[in-house]
Amino acid sequence: MSLEVFVAETFGTFMLLLLGTGVVANVALAGTKGNNGGFLMVNFGWGLAVFAGVYVAALSGAHLNFAVTVGLWANGDVGEFAPGVDKNLVNALAYFAAQMLGSILGAVGCWLAYKQHFDEEPDPANKLGVFSTGPAIRNYGWNLVTEVIGTFVLVFVILAFASTPSGLGPLAVALLVVGIGASLGGPTGYAINPNRDLGPRIAHAFLPIRGKGSSDWSYAWVPVVGPIIGGLLGGLVAMMVTFPAPA
Repeated sequence: MSLEVFVAETFGTFMLLLLGTGVVANVALAGTKGNNGGFLMVNFGWGLAVFAGVYVAALSGAHLNFAVTVGLWANGDVGEFAPGVDKNLVNALAYFAAQMLGSILGAVGCWLAYKQHFDEEPDPANKLGVFSTGPAIRNYGWNLVTEVIGTFVLVFVILAFASTPSGLGPLAVALLVVGIGASLGGPTGYAINPNRDLGPRIAHAFLPIRGKGSSDWSYAWVPVVGPIIGGLLGGLVAMMVTFPAPA
């Protein structure tokens, strides 16, 4: 992977997490203009964050998500991670490193933007909720199933987009993320991306956030393992389906 591709993936993931955690902060934290804006506002905010991130990371193929990288790697119908970027372990790890760096920096940027509101927010759970996902009902097995299903839908449909003449480009992926959040996001907050949760959770752990409480590391494996399994299944199952050829 070239430095240019690495930088593109880093900045695309940075934009995704800056805007994505930003909309959660706007809804969850005390005294913001968007306080109590509701879950649908969060869904649309994440969709638009994906829309922005995909354009920024066009050079890298805009994975922005290690589950997408895994899905593309598993799918034999896809020849490269991006134009000129071979599918191999070294490049997969480079994508993961760029995504992790971008996600941590995006979460730090969100904290800086909302610093005063983090200070004013009395509930540590609301502060953690900006940086990481958490289940409505904690049951690790079923929470894992939810993340697997949501990420399967994400990767499977993204691969369908690549093979069909939709002409919508990044907008299609943005709307897909909104749809997944609105329909499957209720049980776990729909990480559907290891980098959405792990990088910001690391940022939560080291940032000097007033009254932040625990980073809930006991749950942290679910939004990492679930999306990786879901991405792998999405990539494999997509090879079994014949999509119409692009126009």
